[in-house]
Amino acid sequence: MGQEMHITKWHRELDIFTQIKNCIILEGNIYDSFEYPEGELKGAWLTLNSYLEEFFRERGYTNILFYDPVEGFIANEETIKRFGEIVGMTPSDGRIEASFDDSDTGAATLIKQALIQNRENMVIVMDFASRTIVAPDHILPADLKGYTILQQAVLNAADVGDAAKRLGNMLVMITNKQNDLPSWFYLHVNRMKGIHIDYPTAQERRAFLEKGNMASFFAPEVYEEDWKVYEENKEEWEKLLDRFIARTEGFTFFELMQLRKLCIRRKIRISKLCSVVDLYTYGIKDNPWESEDLYRRLQDGESILKNRVKGQDQAVSQALDVLKRSVSGLSGVKNNASPKGVLFFAGPTGTGKTETAKTLAELIFGDEKSCIRFDMSEYMHDNSDQRLFGAPPGYVGYEAGGQLTNAVRNNPFSILLFDEIEKASPSIMDKFLQILEDGRMTDGQGNTAYFSDCIIIFTSNLGIYTKDEFGNRKENVTKDMVPEKVRKKVKDAISDYFKLELGRPEILNRIGENIVVFDFIGKDAAGEILHNRVKKIEETLRTENGITVDLSKVEDKLLNLAMKNLENGGRGINNIVEKALINPLARHIFDEHVVRGERKEVIDIVDENSRFDIVWRAQ
Repeated sequence: MGQEMHITKWHRELDIFTQIKNCIILEGNIYDSFEYPEGELKGAWLTLNSYLEEFFRERGYTNILFYDPVEGFIANEETIKRFGEIVGMTPSDGRIEASFDDSDTGAATLIKQALIQNRENMVIVMDFASRTIVAPDHILPADLKGYTILQQAVLNAADVGDAAKRLGNMLVMITNKQNDLPSWFYLHVNRMKGIHIDYPTAQERRAFLEKGNMASFFAPEVYEEDWKVYEENKEEWEKLLDRFIARTEGFTFFELMQLRKLCIRRKIRISKLCSVVDLYTYGIKDNPWESEDLYRRLQDGESILKNRVKGQDQAVSQALDVLKRSVSGLSGVKNNASPKGVLFFAGPTGTGKTETAKTLAELIFGDEKSCIRFDMSEYMHDNSDQRLFGAPPGYVGYEAGGQLTNAVRNNPFSILLFDEIEKASPSIMDKFLQILEDGRMTDGQGNTAYFSDCIIIFTSNLGIYTKDEFGNRKENVTKDMVPEKVRKKVKDAISDYFKLELGRPEILNRIGENIVVFDFIGKDAAGEILHNRVKKIEETLRTENGITVDLSKVEDKLLNLAMKNLENGGRGINNIVEKALINPLARHIFDEHVVRGERKEVIDIVDENSRFDIVWRAQ
């Protein structure tokens, strides 16, 4: 015997509630193709309207009509004729035109006449139901009356037939979301039932693929050549299939059929099966994760990072380990649809957290502009999630979409940097859970952004300070502590924050062991940062102004000044350089009319009543 066909939850609910209700509101995945599970059309793939027509026909209904605001009422010749006789209208070209309004010939009135009569059983499927109004909270008087007429129609719908085979006249409304309709129309109306059509589950997508034997996904010559490898190694095939199933999370059956066409027409190799998902999702884009140069760049990654981020050898190594897992395909063992990697950068301010993220972006994607930064202090309020993920229909900003989802759709291969994550609204934290687990997010417009090719980096100053029993801020770690103790105390404080204060231990679980604690800036690292900054100033003056200035004699004095201002890390060093060197240097160049070709040597920095000045001479 053949394997029994899976019957979806929404089909079973439809079977139950059409026996006791007179109005069904279908929402969700309404534009998909659906495999019919029973009867003469068992195994056929149908649109929702064709599916419903077959469903009601099998249950004894003889008059099944479809209505939408553009086409009016449509049915087969006999049904549209009987409907016309009931409502007193004459069909033309197999249909009856009717606008949705409150007139005697409006669609609402005609539907009411058809549902309350008891001579002919009637099912009317109202497609694009939400298109009959501007918005649920903006309904015109004529539409208001029209929906009231529809409500009356449902409440007074007749049963047709004898006791042995009694069928209730039905109105089926198809809409993207039930709340696209006025809430007063369906709330607490016991003759109505909302049914959600889910997107295919992982099990259903797998069954769809395996039923087609997967051979149909590839050009015959490709399948014949490539399948030999997987036939001998079924474990590798299962891994590939698992990745494909995970990457198609949220896809419809119709989209899976489109993937099949792309695979065949572009002669995609079996080993590159997942690449067709990227092609479908992003269009033609070079995938940097599959670049041969990436391996070479990562081999030099440690030296590149250490050249730009001083004094953070342990943090650099840990961050690179996560990247190497991503490239080797081991970062998403639990869920291949989740982001390529997740990092949590913690530590004192000005220690190189943001600079590390930018360097990683350049290392992986070839451009530090691929590091997209979001300052979470700007998303502290309750409705801030609407800015990131898009406002719902009818709300201000709906047309713009979400700042985060737009950025990911435009730049699917990127590092997403969320600075000071602890300042984000709790509602945003809930959304991050979905991103970290499922690797996708749908904005208010219904557009889905996929995060499976992104690296997500959170930064935070959590753990540097804690609160005492009076709520006052106190130091939790100091630069005098050994690095191992600093890391432990910071990680413990982060754990307490997510578990006890925020109440979101799940987020910490998603981050796992990828918390990278940056060390305080020590004297050696401060000296390197300062030296690089000074050399950059010399280079800028030489290349852009044509002036040669030697600053080597004042580096030690600058370092002594910087060591008194290390509470702000690298930023504190830059502030000292700006105040004690750049400002007076610029003043002298301007006041003394230093011109291109001149050579100067700065021999001292003088502090005169907190106003710094330089002493220099011609070389």
